[in-house]
Parts: sequence; C-alpha cells; structure tokens
Amino acid sequence: MKHRIHTFLLCFLITFLLFPMTAKADMGPKPGVYISFENMGDEVCYGTLLSQRPSTGPASVWDPSESDGVPEHIDTYGLDYDIWKAFVDYQDADGYYFLQEAWQCNESKCFSWTYYPPDTFKILLYYPETDTFVVSGVYERYAFDSYFSVDMKDLEAGSAAAQDVILTARQNYPYAPELAALLCRIVLTILLEIGIALLFGFREKKLLLFITGVNVVTQVVLNVMLNIVRYKSGDLALIFYYFPYEAVVFIIEAVLYGSLFNKISQNRIPGWKIFLYAVTANVLSFIAGFLTALWLPWIF
Repeated sequence: MKHRIHTFLLCFLITFLLFPMTAKADMGPKPGVYISFENMGDEVCYGTLLSQRPSTGPASVWDPSESDGVPEHIDTYGLDYDIWKAFVDYQDADGYYFLQEAWQCNESKCFSWTYYPPDTFKILLYYPETDTFVVSGVYERYAFDSYFSVDMKDLEAGSAAAQDVILTARQNYPYAPELAALLCRIVLTILLEIGIALLFGFREKKLLLFITGVNVVTQVVLNVMLNIVRYKSGDLALIFYYFPYEAVVFIIEAVLYGSLFNKISQNRIPGWKIFLYAVTANVLSFIAGFLTALWLPWIF
C-alpha cells in the first residue's frame, strides 16, 4: 500500500510539473521594457520604441483620418506637437512603426514602456535642437520586465555623424538583487521549519540535518521555479502558482519524512506525528511567505 501511495504521489508531481496551469486575464501588472542610457549627455532628447507591428494594446500608428488635419485638433499623446510630428514623419529603413508613445530621457537617462510594449522593437532617440534621429538594431522582450542598457559614450549627440550610428543595447536584467532575495527566502524558510521541528521534539542531530538537507533541496527548487514564473509572467502569476507548488513541496517532504524519519532517528516516532509536522511546517511556511511578501516586498 505504501508503495502504491508513493507511486501515485510521484505521478501527480510529474504531471503537475509537465503540465502547469496557465492563468490568462487582462488584469494586474503588464509587461514592461526599461531602457537606461550610460554616458548620455544633457542635450534635450526624446526616446521611443519603434514597433514591428502597427499597434500593441492601446498604442498604434497615427491615422490621419482621425483628425481634420488641424494641429490643434490632433491628439499628440502628451507630447509637444513638434516632437510628436517629428516622430510621426520619421521613416524607418525596415518599416518599423512609431506608436505615438515617447518620453523625454535626457534628465532621467532612461525611459520605460510599461503597458503593452512592443515584443519586437527598435530604440529611437530624437534630438529636437538639431532635428537628429539615432536608431538601434532590432531587439525583443526576453522577460516579463525586460531591461536594456545603451552605452552612449561614442555618440556625439546632435551631430550629423550621429545619424549614421546604430545604437547597441545589452540586456541588463537585475539578476543580483533577484539572487539576494532568493537566498533570503530560502534561508528564512529553512530556519522556520527547523524551529518547528524543535518544537515537535525532533532534536537528534542526524534528524535535524536530514530535515535541513530536504528543505535545502525543496526550497531551492520551489523558489527557483517561482522566480522563473515571475521572470516570464510577472508578480501576479505567483498567486496562481504559489499554492500548487507549495503543495508539491508538501507531498515530497511528507513522503521523505514518512519513509526515512524512523530509519534515521534512534527513537521511534509515530506516523501521525511525522505527518502533522510536515503539514504544520508547510502551512506555516506558506503563511509566512505571504506575510513576508507584505512586510518585506523586496524579498519577492
């Protein structure tokens, strides 16, 4: 019977991991593209993303039929008319589109498109003082929030030669803070479950080392998988994946503890106590995870 139960739980785990659920809803945070500029000068500069497609979300190319041709009646989406008109008149060599979204970036040295950005795009900069454009090669979003950095040190902004420069961007995702937060979550969870083990009277060194080892593996796997979900689908997706992934961790730990605790411990431990510990440890770590997300959001 025990063998059948373990086989069923293993099959459930494999099925869940191979066929994870998908949550689709037009709610919560949307993907974003974040562009930062290194060594950018102070000349007035506007930036945008040219799109491979003529629309994305609510953003689209300008349709002359939407106005009567009078500048005062044209919706320039918060841009000065002259700036908007310069972008509208820009002709990309590869046919990429200006979707009427642009931001001044010479002061902040960055701009971001955080609501339905184009999937495939070029970075376009416009210097109105010299009526000069500088464009990049083609790039694609690679994560839910895609970060790129552009080094401007070789660009003499506003010069005629600048128009012949192709901007080069590199992926600049903040992996270091993500890794630090990941390690904090893992350490806090392991400390919590070891503390609960002590409260249950599990004080033998070998048993505590075994619990620690199991938790190191399960928490690393759990948190890496959650990080992948967040990387690809954003924070909202964690709500849909956190509980089922935690349930899988509980199954793994319950099976391992039930099978091996009495082989490691010098004193016989009742099966109900082992199962109750597994339930208690995982429920409390699950609750602690949500509370930590509220109190220390930087960890998530």
